Amino acid sequence: MLTRLQEDFPDLTVSKVRFLDTEGLVSPQRRESGYREYSERDIERLRFVLTAQRDRFWPLKVIREALDAYDRGLTPETGPGSDGLPVPPAPVDDPDLPTAAELQEQVRDVRLTRAELAQGSGLSPAAVTELETFHLIAPGGDGHYDQSALRVARAAHALSAYGVSGRHLRAFRLAADREIGLVQQATGTDAEARAEVLAQCLALHVALVRAGLREL
Repeated sequence: MLTRLQEDFPDLTVSKVRFLDTEGLVSPQRRESGYREYSERDIERLRFVLTAQRDRFWPLKVIREALDAYDRGLTPETGPGSDGLPVPPAPVDDPDLPTAAELQEQVRDVRLTRAELAQGSGLSPAAVTELETFHLIAPGGDGHYDQSALRVARAAHALSAYGVSGRHLRAFRLAADREIGLVQQATGTDAEARAEVLAQCLALHVALVRAGLREL
């Protein structure tokens, strides 16, 4: 370990490493013989500690807090004038969610009969009727179903394999109506703003559901 680090830190000694070990900044495993065994992770932590002391003059308290923050998933601050202290990571867009631009795209619509909707989704005619009963889908004024109805029907068919029926999906309709009302209240008739707010509402919805599932 000393051989690895003394190239960059020539004044490093065994006693200095043992001191940092005693301070809890690095915790190598011990063999049955009592010798410390440093992993690659331990060596990198030591390198971080020594660099922070030499180049940034951080006291041990700040270094300890920074290491704890990095262990919890925070990342070093970057950019001009940054001191390298840990900050929450930058948000990453969920690749499974549509962007505001994608929500604004016009999808080629279709006009489907009830039989075609059942065929395209895999649902039985009775299941299609159930979705209508719980206001999950509805035909247009001409009696035909559009692309949105087809998407809902296909999702309902996929969920039916897990015992989820139309009556269980009523909660999704109620939640969607509340989100739609919020989007309309926040944006009015601004189509671009509506798409952005809708994208954030979907992201929030998914984040809350995922967080709840992790607690189960």
